[in-house]
Amino acid sequence: MVNCCGLLTVKNEPVPLKSVEVELEVRDHVATVVSTLSYENKEDKPIEAVFVFPLPGDAAVCHFSAKIGQTEIVAEVKEKQKAREEYDDALSSGQQAFLLEESEQSPDIFSLSVGSLPPGESASIRLEYVTELTVQADDGLRFCLPAVLNPRYQPQGSGGGNVQVASLPSSLVPYSLAFCARVSSPRPVSKIESNCSLDPPQYLNTEQTQATIKLAAGHKFDRDVELLIYYKDAHQPTAVVETGQASAKPGTLMGDPVVMLSLYPEFPQAVMSSVASCGEFVFLLDRSGSMDARSNNRENPQTRIGSARDTLLLLLKSLPMGCYFNIYSFGSSFEHIFPKSVEYSQTTMETALKKVGEMGANLGGTKILEPLKHIYNQPCIHNQPRQLFVFTDGEVGNTKQVIDLVKKNSHSHRCFSFGIGEGASSALINGLAKEGGGHAQFITGTDRLQPKVMQSLRYALQPAVIDISVTWDLPKDVSVTVLSPPITALFQGQRSLLYAQLTGQISEAAEGCVTVKYSLAGHPSQNQFQFSLKPAEDTGLTVHRLAAQTLIRSLEMEDRESREKQDESVKKKVVELSVQSGVSSAFTAFIAVNKGDGEAIQGPLVRRNIPTPSECFKYSHFKFIYKLS
Repeated sequence: MVNCCGLLTVKNEPVPLKSVEVELEVRDHVATVVSTLSYENKEDKPIEAVFVFPLPGDAAVCHFSAKIGQTEIVAEVKEKQKAREEYDDALSSGQQAFLLEESEQSPDIFSLSVGSLPPGESASIRLEYVTELTVQADDGLRFCLPAVLNPRYQPQGSGGGNVQVASLPSSLVPYSLAFCARVSSPRPVSKIESNCSLDPPQYLNTEQTQATIKLAAGHKFDRDVELLIYYKDAHQPTAVVETGQASAKPGTLMGDPVVMLSLYPEFPQAVMSSVASCGEFVFLLDRSGSMDARSNNRENPQTRIGSARDTLLLLLKSLPMGCYFNIYSFGSSFEHIFPKSVEYSQTTMETALKKVGEMGANLGGTKILEPLKHIYNQPCIHNQPRQLFVFTDGEVGNTKQVIDLVKKNSHSHRCFSFGIGEGASSALINGLAKEGGGHAQFITGTDRLQPKVMQSLRYALQPAVIDISVTWDLPKDVSVTVLSPPITALFQGQRSLLYAQLTGQISEAAEGCVTVKYSLAGHPSQNQFQFSLKPAEDTGLTVHRLAAQTLIRSLEMEDRESREKQDESVKKKVVELSVQSGVSSAFTAFIAVNKGDGEAIQGPLVRRNIPTPSECFKYSHFKFIYKLS
């Protein structure tokens, strides 16, 4: 199909992206990722290279720079329309310019435009982001470097432009990946695992609290790179206090110290053992065409629909007797097994198992909004709290609309999400669970399926924790501004993160205390955590940027809710915070212009779209570019 020799596309045109180098630094449960993308224009005319690529949905993108020859230009964060105009003006006047912007439909897709790269010129792009690592069912911390960007299905009328993705079969992507990681923690690193071949970890001290790892030679950038990091005596409550930026104004987010608290609630055993298992379980299974794609697991290349069926069948066999359940499936339309939820019994379970076993990926596009609306309109069963389980590869273009609908109904429905296959949208899967008061899992192979399924079911059977409040006890000269949204869900042993800005005079010996109060099954309970206010060393501005990103995402959701009132004040706050913190948002972009020696680049500008690995390039109902134009 493709004459792939060197850096060539389907039309035998040179591809400007030569290589991607990724350096990962993990400190406890926070990751800093630096990606370097190297471009070269081998054509005889200036080009504009456009690369659409995935990032974790909760990543705080905080640095973007370009190096051309010996000249390095550091990008600034500006309001998105201003940044676009500045980029277009630079290109039209023959200058080099670089634009990095987040998709307006989904925060896990970014577009990088490299403009006016002269013939024979090379450019190196440096991108940095920070992200929190999620805790897995087996206590591992999961880091995922998305390599696969699956085309997103955009239902008609959902608004927003379509994400244009130049896609090639993953085995033919014409650029290389180099990846190395450094892991450090106050506790020893017990092991590091990956879905890719790794060189053996190199421990840097006898306590084994620091280690480095690299991908084995010959790795193809044909799948997400997933790391699972395990610490000994993991998941104790921790606090990291970070001093403010010296150049920033005191009293601002970047100028004041910020604290990041990791809390692991422990519920009273007597209350947990007395809780009766009940509930209404509604399962929503994605049967769109993209679910027929096979995984890149060479040992077990199962289709996504096969993984989803296995996950659902395991859940069905594990439900408690006396609960209620129903199963919906969707694509361009949706179906259900029972007209309404039925009581779980041997007979109804066997009926459901048979029907699920026959389900294929044959229902067309990924229209998830309509079945969700239908489910939310069904009356709930008295004394049977409704738990919604969603299984999808996340290939939707209206991510924010879907998440907003789930949040709107979170008072009566908890939402547990399963991202099926590599490239599943982390923004959608994590967003469904976060706003739906549930928990997210990613299923990328048959390994670890059972613990993940049983963890989500255990959480779903736990009564909703209500009346959650957080109180702070700090020295009298110190005040606190909480930056995280209110905690709406707590699960036994599952981490909750809190960010807060501290204002005032803080002595190194000072301590603080946080008390989390809540009610579980009618029993009031509380957890307390005391911590030092002494600033951590060598964290840079990592905690500040994660805090800014948390606040930005909360404000963006508030903006979507207030848009009907034509209120621009929340958007203005987001732009100000994004510019101040240097963290990207839906309303801002990174822009860099190389004014150089003032000489204009000569010749007509040719646009080149750079392909990403894709598992689903064969499905015609996706709107995307099959090859470079």
